[in-house]
Amino acid sequence: MNDIAWIDAAFASARPQALGALLRYFRDLDTAEEAFQEACLRALKTWPQKGPPRDPAAWLIFVGRNAALDSVRRGRKQEPLPPDEVLSDLEDAEADMAERLDGAEYRDDILRLLFICCHPDLPATQQIALALRIVSGLSVKQIARAFLVGESAMEQRITRAKAKVANAGVPFETPGAPERAQRLAMVAAMIYLVFNEGYSAANSEEAPLRAPLCDEAIRLARLLLRLFPAEPEIMGLTALMLLQHSRAPARFDAEGSIVLLEEQDRTLWNRAMIAEGLALIDKAIRHRSPGPYQVQAAIAALHARAARAQDTDWAQIDMLYATLERLQPSPVVTLNRAVAVAKLHGAQAALEMIEPLAPRLSGYFYFFGVRGALLQQLGHVGEAREAFNQAIALANTAAEAAHIRMHLDRLQQDGTAEAG
Repeated sequence: MNDIAWIDAAFASARPQALGALLRYFRDLDTAEEAFQEACLRALKTWPQKGPPRDPAAWLIFVGRNAALDSVRRGRKQEPLPPDEVLSDLEDAEADMAERLDGAEYRDDILRLLFICCHPDLPATQQIALALRIVSGLSVKQIARAFLVGESAMEQRITRAKAKVANAGVPFETPGAPERAQRLAMVAAMIYLVFNEGYSAANSEEAPLRAPLCDEAIRLARLLLRLFPAEPEIMGLTALMLLQHSRAPARFDAEGSIVLLEEQDRTLWNRAMIAEGLALIDKAIRHRSPGPYQVQAAIAALHARAARAQDTDWAQIDMLYATLERLQPSPVVTLNRAVAVAKLHGAQAALEMIEPLAPRLSGYFYFFGVRGALLQQLGHVGEAREAFNQAIALANTAAEAAHIRMHLDRLQQDGTAEAG
């Protein structure tokens, strides 16, 4: 058992449960983190020789708790931490801890941990950073690289977040039903923000650093789903991310250029992710309690179910976007709906739909990309070129800029051909 990859996997899986329990014991994020790290160090010494414990989370909680007690209550009478050579033989203690892990107590521990990371006093950037550090276990260096900031700056961001949580006097008791409902939406939003940080960076210069955020967001959503197995919006959130991420292998070509959805090689899509996502959204819909994540997942599901781009049910997609406009009014939602309208009723109808959005989307890359494409379809070459130039100026990545330049090249070619 010299390969420690299985130990890293066990740490990642057990981390939310273990940290949540340790946080309940000590009511301090730093102490809980230090206790967990000490338990992991002990595990690295003993597990390779003794083998994995029956329940890694129970083992880490037990050892971490006693290690912290040994440190912070050194002057008091206490149960000493057993020596390393017997740490993997704590059958009775582990069995008792493992039984409690299956109970609601530990379900609430994980939920509390997520709630603390999404405390309403924290701005979204601090929520994401704290969750990635505390729940996911990413190092400060990894998080800093993912968000393109210095390590010291990210350290300060996380430290400030911890201080705000401590100063806010966050209750550590089991949250009541009203608070759960309110904070659950915040946790879901934080997870989707983590996902989008990775998804939007795909094939950009920082893609290798930020792409793992998509996988981490999906892992957190699955964790949340285990806590709330009957919550349709959490099913919808998980399904949405799975269906979007399933297309990752086909979103860019070999040269790194963007491949639009209707032009993607669908054989490259991850079928296992699609199957999981479709099963989840089908289950969510049966609850007849629609929410924004479910509607977005249902749209993604229609794309996933179409074997070819021409098989896409654009009428149903238009209806779903109309539902989303009612549930979550946004100019971006209307812009996305305009793509479906263009497929159903033509470019002119879609253009008339998005023109009123111009003041609110004046700094949005995709608005000018869509507007330019619609104008190009209508043969308004000059206006299309102007819209594409504005899109390039607002591009977030080199791939986005290159994609728009391709449209400009086509306009130039079309103009040359007409002149000839």
